[in-house]
Amino acid sequence: MKRLLAVAAALTMAASAAQADMKVGVLVGFTGPIESLTPNIAAAAELAMKEATDSGAFLGGKKVIPVRGDSTCVDAGAAQAAAERLVTSDKVAAIMGADCSGVTIAVANNVAVPNGVVMVSPSATSPAITTLKDKGLLFRTAPSDARQGEVLAQVVKGRGIKQIAVTYTNNDYGKGLADSFANAFKAVGGKIALAAAHEDGKADYAAEVGALAASGAEHLAVFGYVDKGGKGIIQASLDAGAFDKFILADGMVGESLIKAIGKALEGAAATAPGSDSPNAKKFQEAAKKAGVKGQDPFAAEAYDAAALIVLAAQAAGSMDRAAIQAKILAVANAPGEKIGPGELAKGLKLLAEGKAIDYQGATDVVLTDAGDASGSYKEYEVKDGKFATVRIH
Repeated sequence: MKRLLAVAAALTMAASAAQADMKVGVLVGFTGPIESLTPNIAAAAELAMKEATDSGAFLGGKKVIPVRGDSTCVDAGAAQAAAERLVTSDKVAAIMGADCSGVTIAVANNVAVPNGVVMVSPSATSPAITTLKDKGLLFRTAPSDARQGEVLAQVVKGRGIKQIAVTYTNNDYGKGLADSFANAFKAVGGKIALAAAHEDGKADYAAEVGALAASGAEHLAVFGYVDKGGKGIIQASLDAGAFDKFILADGMVGESLIKAIGKALEGAAATAPGSDSPNAKKFQEAAKKAGVKGQDPFAAEAYDAAALIVLAAQAAGSMDRAAIQAKILAVANAPGEKIGPGELAKGLKLLAEGKAIDYQGATDVVLTDAGDASGSYKEYEVKDGKFATVRIH
């Protein structure tokens, strides 16, 4: 009898394991310098997971369960601890994230790669990620800052600006973007009057602003974070009467900045990943119905990051971590039937039938062999209290 009970228990456990749903980590900075942006980023990723679950077509009817972790955006130790929990305790199959470049690199090196876990970041843009020794486990749906630096240079030159001061957050993201922009701006005949790092979380940025103002530049490029140092630099600049003309990068694009600074930000230019393609518009409409701000920074990229994980698992016919990694590029690129946003059910069914797909998603996804996205950028200008799109680069 005991033997029969043991066999029955083993069969029950096996059946339970066979029916297990797939957990996917959502690792973004719910606290920290971009905390006003991350709830929407997470919601966009979870929208794709819900879409896959609701289709009933994912791996024979399994669910995709999001498990959140706080990357903090800037604290590598905390991000690694959160990732370790996701990987070892929650046993996620893959991670949508991390968000900021420094913590993404730290998590990849110390948690994801040692454990063979795929990461798909929606917003880590440092050029250093392209050559990271990640064993093919780190992908991103936002383009590299090697490209954003070039776009920013075009934006600044297009405004007739020949000299500019630059302040950047003192981490992988800030340094990488500042270097990229400096090289591109010099190449088009521009001059960097001064490029200086700033630390996040300071109460007073008067000294930093004083040094930047002493450079003689009338315009200030701020490559920082919307809820921390970048905001502080702008406010200190206005308080001191040092600068009132700003160029911003993607980490500064958020409604919270406009609410904090007010009318003084009118006329500021900015860049962030995005497009106005049919797929982008389709995503924004679907996101709006779900209560997600699809036009906000990195929302489309987060949706696509989660979708790629789900589709790769379906293509592999498995939730195995290595199997998912092996199929990311296959579902992201041609050949295959094109799959747009809101069409995950279609993509899942085609894959279940053994057919190939070319996932376009919300950002017209194309991934390089290094896992980088070949994306476009929106140029914004603050008009009437909003980041208004000027053009697409």
